[in-house]
Amino acid sequence: MARAFVFPGQGAQTIGMGKALAEAYPAAKAVFDEVDEALGESLSSLIWEGEQDRLTLTQNAQPALMATSLAAFRALEAEGVSITAADFVAGHSLGEYSALAAAGTLSIADAARLLRTRGQAMQQAVPVGVGAMAALLGLDFEAATAVAEEAAQGEVCQAANDNDPGQVVVSGHKAAVERAVEIAKEKGAKRAVLLPVSAPFHCALMAPAADVMAEALEKVEMKAPAVPLVANVRAEAVTDAATIRALLVEQVTGSVRWRESVGYMAAQGVTEVWEIGAGKALAGMIRRIERSITCRAVGTPEDVTAAVESLQG
Repeated sequence: MARAFVFPGQGAQTIGMGKALAEAYPAAKAVFDEVDEALGESLSSLIWEGEQDRLTLTQNAQPALMATSLAAFRALEAEGVSITAADFVAGHSLGEYSALAAAGTLSIADAARLLRTRGQAMQQAVPVGVGAMAALLGLDFEAATAVAEEAAQGEVCQAANDNDPGQVVVSGHKAAVERAVEIAKEKGAKRAVLLPVSAPFHCALMAPAADVMAEALEKVEMKAPAVPLVANVRAEAVTDAATIRALLVEQVTGSVRWRESVGYMAAQGVTEVWEIGAGKALAGMIRRIERSITCRAVGTPEDVTAAVESLQG
């Protein structure tokens, strides 16, 4: 039996996330302290007592979600569960940085600074109101890609997130994405809705942000992960630090191939997945992708206790 630890992406953020973990586990509290120090501000105060609107800003949400995931992971470690309890790690978009910090490729401080840079660069790549993203529900990836191509009409419109068999997110110029919503409905989508995001992630419009990340990642020390990373843009395992560095740049404009990544893990014998951090969005996706995989979340002290009993039992 093989096992994977997976780490959530943007959209999972809520005020108060990780607070109970920080109160229960000194190792979890230390993660938030480390992130605050790395960023030179009290991000933890925003996470625990701030405004949801401010937390949702990309430049805050990205390091905040990583901090919460790593706090949960450090709590597991404090109870004797190491990263080598997993055969693979994976993360959804920014969650890839959380996975790499858990696997020892990046330090927590570097991951926090990189995600702050990534959030700012993504926000600045496209002026507010120029881009958009939309979820197309009830269309498979091929159908959604065809919708995006038809909607583009000389603008950018791409399949950005292949989340599960019935959920694909498209990203690009606002008018093109709005066309995609209408075309998707005509093609039989159950629902097609614009998403409340501040920028069009994972499409060609993010090229300026990819350039910024290439420069930022060059300056950071990266080690081979303790367990293989199933990379978003390849949907297969990678272990070489230089390759991972290049893929993190590619990821800014590339599609998040989550459905294929889960399929890859299942093909490698993974039957158990633990979602580490805020929310349970990935667990829901994984159930829809591969029924043979059981998926449980670790986001509270109670979850940690249950996970430790299962993982050490």
